[in-house]
Amino acid sequence: MTHEWDAGRRQWLVRAGALGLAGWMGAVSAQSAAGRGDGAIRLALIETLSGPFGNTGEAVFRNLVWAAERVNARGGIEVAPGVRRPLQIVRYDSKGQPQEALSALQAALDDGITLIAQGNSSAVAAALIEAINRHNEREPQRQVLFLNYSAVDPILTNERCSYWHFRFDAHADMRMAALMSVLKADAEVRSVYLIGQDYSFGQAVLREARRQLALQRPDVRIVGEELHPMARIKDFLPYVTKIKASGAQAVITGNWGNDLTLLVRAAREVGFEGKFYTFYGNALGAPAAIGDAGIGKVIAVADWFPNAPGAESHRFYEAFRQRFPNPADDYLHMRMQLMVEALAQAIESAARTGGAAGGAATLPGAARIARALEQADVALAGQRLRMRAADHQAQQPLMVAVMDRQGAPGVPFDVEGSGYGFRVLQRLDAAAAEQPHTCRMTRP
Repeated sequence: MTHEWDAGRRQWLVRAGALGLAGWMGAVSAQSAAGRGDGAIRLALIETLSGPFGNTGEAVFRNLVWAAERVNARGGIEVAPGVRRPLQIVRYDSKGQPQEALSALQAALDDGITLIAQGNSSAVAAALIEAINRHNEREPQRQVLFLNYSAVDPILTNERCSYWHFRFDAHADMRMAALMSVLKADAEVRSVYLIGQDYSFGQAVLREARRQLALQRPDVRIVGEELHPMARIKDFLPYVTKIKASGAQAVITGNWGNDLTLLVRAAREVGFEGKFYTFYGNALGAPAAIGDAGIGKVIAVADWFPNAPGAESHRFYEAFRQRFPNPADDYLHMRMQLMVEALAQAIESAARTGGAAGGAATLPGAARIARALEQADVALAGQRLRMRAADHQAQQPLMVAVMDRQGAPGVPFDVEGSGYGFRVLQRLDAAAAEQPHTCRMTRP
């Protein structure tokens, strides 16, 4: 079912009803949905849903909706023997700004929601972690849990780790190590240019690129390095002109959203023929923007790709495309599917072991769900994710893939109807992708 409402804030409430993949049903009262939840377990999505990066938030929303539909299609989440409740996704627009995200967090709290999801900005995630820590200390009877699906600044599960925060994506150092496993063997690349968005994540990517290049490829020269304002550059031609003039044979970037699309489009316009080693070059407009020039040259790292080998994986992706047939709605994030599965598993485990505070069908408290989530171990379509309790950093395989035409060997699926897909070059198992941590977690 779907509910669309506006109670003084720009929010959308979506309930994935028991019909699951059958689709949405009619609207109901916004007051009823917000105030009572209609018995559902509500997960607040605090994300950029407008502005230049709005498409990234919408992609997350579709993924969480689909994951919720799958949970609800099997009857929902069991919170007491014989009592199951559906999962709802509630949208709050952060506009990509930490202060707006904090306002959205307060709005979710006012609406009685204690499960928060966010990811498309490490700066926003850091602000939410700090605010949730303070809130949970002040109000132990109304504690909040934060599920992070994409904010990958390593500090969030190291120096700033929190009992209330769980990260389901590989952090930047893990992703960079996976990219370097391919770059290490790429003898054609002898010089690189580093470029990124000027905030905590972009800075972390460039810092780790320098460190790992020195370790893995000391023969490679860094011929340029640049940080640019995030979401404010409309024309990347001056940047890529410098990249081309530097003689760089490859670019390493953590850019995402419009900042990546505009960067690769400008590179195509100036005729840059080098490679792009990227964190997010596999979707959200980037393949279509670079076109044939990216074949064999745009390399991306992810927890999973649609062209990951295996019939089970292919069927899972085909089911997503059937649910969202518009090519513009493509971009399945496996980690988000696994995150929702882990949440459902943890709630049911917490309900079984401790009962639900406040009534037989009440959601277990955030502290008990967190204890259960520390033991999360879930699998879908051949991809397994387990949570590391010491720092709340998910451990899972990582893949590195290269752009190619759809229909080429290993590329049965394209991206967003572009005619280009990504062929998996290398798969690192979870143990190979794992990195040490410096977390000293304070537990309630």
